[in-house]
Amino acid sequence: MIWSESGGAGSRTVLLLHGVGATAAVWTSVSRALQEHGGFCWVAADLSGHGASDWQPFYSVGQLAAELAGGVRESPELFIVGHSLGAYVGLALASGWFGVEVRGVLGIGPKISWPPEDLQVARELAARPVRWYGSAEDAWTRYRRVSGLAPEIAPGEECLARGAIRGEHGWRLAQDPRTFAVAGAPFASLAASARAPVLLARGEHDQMVTLEELRRHAARACDIPGVGHNAHLENPRAVVALLEQLRAPA
Repeated sequence: MIWSESGGAGSRTVLLLHGVGATAAVWTSVSRALQEHGGFCWVAADLSGHGASDWQPFYSVGQLAAELAGGVRESPELFIVGHSLGAYVGLALASGWFGVEVRGVLGIGPKISWPPEDLQVARELAARPVRWYGSAEDAWTRYRRVSGLAPEIAPGEECLARGAIRGEHGWRLAQDPRTFAVAGAPFASLAASARAPVLLARGEHDQMVTLEELRRHAARACDIPGVGHNAHLENPRAVVALLEQLRAPA
């Protein structure tokens, strides 16, 4: 089961896809900005292995896209806004391989370069057993670290929703550690497969990807001034503005 929430009204639908370790709650400010803007329905989903969505035996970009496809196949004029891993999944959905017609993909902060040492770290994280914490405070502190939701960019609790849960052995992150195995997917192949316009963006201070890397895969690439990797949290209205830019003719 894929957990999702939706809202807004209009003839266009925006599917909001979070990065690895996070949940759909990181889109709270963007969904509000979309509703203020008007003209959009929005759907924000917890990717499988995250938040309130079910865990799976294995994870890949294609598997994540396939699970989402059924829920948006009938959505009118579908656009996808994906952050980090969510950008990869959005490009996969835009390929047409999953029976979904996508009008455009806005990818924010996808990590493109995966040197061997980074892949090794991801493999080690994916192989770790679930870690239990003795207190909620410890679990939420760890969740902020894993998801990159530092208090200075995510001071409230609403964007942390479903990130940690209480279980039989105490508290743990909602994320399945095996989801880290998606690291290193071939971004170039995914970008080339998209049958819809693609706009790539990064926070000006994002340390995970450069503007030059983005421009190798999409002519329409830009910096979002003054923000870092979680640009959608730091400047949600900039995301809506880029979405409107994506809708305009290239």
